[in-house]
Amino acid sequence: MNIGLAIVSFFIGMIVGLTGMGGGALMTPVLVLFFGVPPLAAVSSDLVAAAVMKPFGSLVHFRNGTVHLGLVKWLCLGSVPSAFCGVLVTRSLGNGERLQAAVKTSLGVVLVIASFALIVKAYLALVQRARRRAASEDLPPADNPPETLRVRPLPTVVIGAVGGLIVGMTSVGSGSLIIISLIMLYPRLQASQLVGTDLVQAVPLVMSAALGHLLFGDFQLAVTTSLLIGSIPGVLLGATLSARAPGGLIRRALTLVLLASGLKLLGASNLTLGAVLLAVVLLGPPLWMLARRRQGFPPTARQEAKAARERASTAI
Repeated sequence: MNIGLAIVSFFIGMIVGLTGMGGGALMTPVLVLFFGVPPLAAVSSDLVAAAVMKPFGSLVHFRNGTVHLGLVKWLCLGSVPSAFCGVLVTRSLGNGERLQAAVKTSLGVVLVIASFALIVKAYLALVQRARRRAASEDLPPADNPPETLRVRPLPTVVIGAVGGLIVGMTSVGSGSLIIISLIMLYPRLQASQLVGTDLVQAVPLVMSAALGHLLFGDFQLAVTTSLLIGSIPGVLLGATLSARAPGGLIRRALTLVLLASGLKLLGASNLTLGAVLLAVVLLGPPLWMLARRRQGFPPTARQEAKAARERASTAI
């Protein structure tokens, strides 16, 4: 067992349970960049570990009632077969160095897309909050009952199919790309339901991809064992805390890590990588403050919380 890998996988598992994101998107590049695991072996071993890890976090969300089973059904209808096909698509790219290079490049591209998708997710969540606030101000609480979510089968199946194909090829997307697509398709779905629904639908998705990699990939038992020893307690802790702990700071760090990992896998130099990350760190906060103000919120979450406390004390 690799103790260092087990420790890293514990923290990654906690992020997965807390936010529903970051499993393959963090674990696979960590295996490639820091532990020297070949790209295909990293994808295969991570998916097999995820197939064992994700049910633990899903059980916690089932108990908390934060799973929309209707969405899970339609997502799995598209994702389960396409995840297995993703392994076959990867194998069709060739063997040896050519295959490893193709997997590495695909992983880098998906990670960069995932990092920007997290920013889009945060903005859509902000817009969703603004709409809910406007609706609550227009109608008194007694006249504003909770809405029943209307499931849209065809686009939901398509989201599952595209996400499953990407997961089968790169192990990335079950918690980042799919959850962001769900936000865009179902903007009124609660944040806790997004995380719970995504974790549950990811179980059969990842199992299908894992089976494909066990048959046709480059599975390494020693790597998977280390991942499981750390990630299972981590995902249990994260899922337990998900209903109470704010995930904003984690998502910001996750965005930077995904962007850095993706650029590094694509062969970016240290100078280019540093310049991009510095630009994101310097420009991101003021642009986010501007976005918050345009939606009618204070520039920072801390100012918003302070204003809420002042209103509460005034009401008393």
